[in-house]
Amino acid sequence: MTALVLYDDAQARSFEPFALTRPLGEMRAGSALIRHRWERALDTTTESAIAAPHLADFDELDAPPVLHGEHVLPAGTIVANSRCVVSLGQCAGDAAVWTCDGRVAAVRLGGDVALERLADGSAVLDAMAGDGYTATIRGRWLDAVWDFIAQLIPQLQEDIEVIGPRLDCVAPAHAAVSGTSRLYVERGAVVEPLAYFDVSAGAVLVRRGATVRAFTRLAGPCIIASGATVQGERISGCAIGERSIVHGEMSETIVLGHANKAHDGFVGHSYLGRWVNLGAGTITSNLKNTYGVVALWTPQGVRSTGLSKLGTLFGDHVKTGIGLRLTTGSVIGSGSNVYGSVMPPKYVPPFSWGEGTALSDYEIGRFLTVAERVMARRGITLSDRARRCLSAAHAHSRSAIA
Repeated sequence: MTALVLYDDAQARSFEPFALTRPLGEMRAGSALIRHRWERALDTTTESAIAAPHLADFDELDAPPVLHGEHVLPAGTIVANSRCVVSLGQCAGDAAVWTCDGRVAAVRLGGDVALERLADGSAVLDAMAGDGYTATIRGRWLDAVWDFIAQLIPQLQEDIEVIGPRLDCVAPAHAAVSGTSRLYVERGAVVEPLAYFDVSAGAVLVRRGATVRAFTRLAGPCIIASGATVQGERISGCAIGERSIVHGEMSETIVLGHANKAHDGFVGHSYLGRWVNLGAGTITSNLKNTYGVVALWTPQGVRSTGLSKLGTLFGDHVKTGIGLRLTTGSVIGSGSNVYGSVMPPKYVPPFSWGEGTALSDYEIGRFLTVAERVMARRGITLSDRARRCLSAAHAHSRSAIA
């Protein structure tokens, strides 16, 4: 089987707040992780990832290792740019170069390549390809972190119509359905009486092992992943990841997985990283009072997103207190614990603790103790490698602030 390596270029490594704690291939784009999309397209598994050095010990679920140190990628290895979100349901074929929307998305190495050539993210893949056929693949490019949200609705519409017809689906008893698009409920999902499915704007897909509680209104396009639970209110245009719990109004939001939003509070046009927990009544604004374009903090400075709707990007392991309010276009850095009645700034640095602008450092030992406790509730152990990775992310964030 051909080895596949996912490459985070310099642009991908700037996608905060998520790039601090995970390779881009481990992000959900639409219904699926970017890594899984490439694996399906190339009919192979990912051998490893090339990402920022502080992620060398990244360890999560079935994720491949991050390469580091002195390493050589052998000729024939496929190196794919993780910013390319490959469309599902296609066979990319055998080629030397794969292009997407006129850009090189992946190459088959024409010779051995030392890891150091790719280590800082500045390498251009085009120059490493061997001779041979160039294939075109369908997909979308992520040029900025907010593209996850900007592209969510068309991505979901496309994904569900590829995935749904291939599943063993059943018609849920006692559920109300309106609209002309499809409802896909995979056999093994639980749909309680008095659930409502609105498929007028797009299809809805509920995967095996997911639970839809009574008095939930799911409006398409929307996908509820295996093991996730939605338990009331309106969920519209969302991708709810595995083993997440969601309650309260939510629109055009991605939940990576293993996250909790189990209480009331509107969350719109937002992204919840893994192990996020939103306290009861946490509310995001996703539209400015002026109806103007939303600006967002990035490592390169505050930038215009070109979007009129954008909520909050919650990094991995973020926790919020009850009643927290977040302004339009907020970024909450990974590992932060924010709470109180005073609205925090639009950018909360990673591993912060506190209320409003009174933010202090979340000591790494205390953070790891809480992370271990939270993960154990889902039956997952915080490994030694994951501890080292999170500790390295904490140290990296502090060096960046200094």
